[in-house]
Amino acid sequence: MNAPERTPVRLTQLAHGGGCGCKVAPALLSNILHGVEHALVPKALLVGIETADDAAVYQVNDTQAIVATTDFFTPIVDDPFDFGAIAATNALSDVYAMGATPLFALAIAGMPIATLPIDTIRRILDGGQAACARAGIPVAGGHTIDTVEPIYGLVAIGVVDPRHLKRNAGAKPGDIVILGKPLGVGVYGAAEKRGVLTPACYRVMIETTTRLNTPGIALAKRADVHALTDVTGFGLVGHLLEMCRGANLSASIAFDRLPLLPDVPELARAGFVTGASTRNWDSYGNDVRVSASLDAIERAIVTDPQTSGGLLVACEPSAVDAVLDIFRREGFSDATAIGHFEAGPTRVTLA
Repeated sequence: MNAPERTPVRLTQLAHGGGCGCKVAPALLSNILHGVEHALVPKALLVGIETADDAAVYQVNDTQAIVATTDFFTPIVDDPFDFGAIAATNALSDVYAMGATPLFALAIAGMPIATLPIDTIRRILDGGQAACARAGIPVAGGHTIDTVEPIYGLVAIGVVDPRHLKRNAGAKPGDIVILGKPLGVGVYGAAEKRGVLTPACYRVMIETTTRLNTPGIALAKRADVHALTDVTGFGLVGHLLEMCRGANLSASIAFDRLPLLPDVPELARAGFVTGASTRNWDSYGNDVRVSASLDAIERAIVTDPQTSGGLLVACEPSAVDAVLDIFRREGFSDATAIGHFEAGPTRVTLA
């Protein structure tokens, strides 16, 4: 007897959150980690948890250091191949944000086996494989468990010359802030989950969230680029604050300079914002100074959780054109200078 056909399942309806929007809020994460002892810190561990950087870095010799990171989340879209590709691209971004070249990946998969057809699970894995193939690396293994919600991501391993390693903590007063991708992925995800995102906007979302942050490799080799990170679940302001704290600086950004995905302000005003945006603001809003001209919707955009978001760069003013040229040569036409760092208390000012 043939097994009965299953009713098609929308991946986003199986998840309480989506993409990097399901990350634990910054304040809660800090509270969880507070007091956890990390007694073993070998000299070769160049980067650990001290500045909430994008990956761990362990030096092997004078010219090689291993970069290791992991990232996984619940679906932000319903198409299984697209979900896998977005999750894998997002995980690899942390390697590029350190200035490293990916070597290989391990898959992390939690799937509701009783709910999802095998073909759907296979397509998620295919999407991840495709993203890794574009990065030129294999998925060399992994681990899969039976879960209530679909979860997919990678352990990503890379290599970098320690002389070219870029952290999120190296910004200097006067540095310019450059953002590599437009904002609004969380807004798009909220609209997609409610079935109102247009096909044109969906295509834009897939294009931006599956674009590998490869400029990080070339940017890291420049001495006039002082710091790198990427914008993910804590939103633009959250990750910029991490850069400020790491360097003991302030940052000022201009909202009208921010690159946005098409229709994001209109969708946000129609109510398509995420709960993570509110949690982000509640976590770090005390460290943000907002111009009276900015309204709640604009505040929601700068705290919007980005899934597979853009690189955030701190560079000397004289390097801006060269940095933007690196981005544009690799297809990042929306890369924009959005503000600057300056001496002062560790906070972000929005004008």
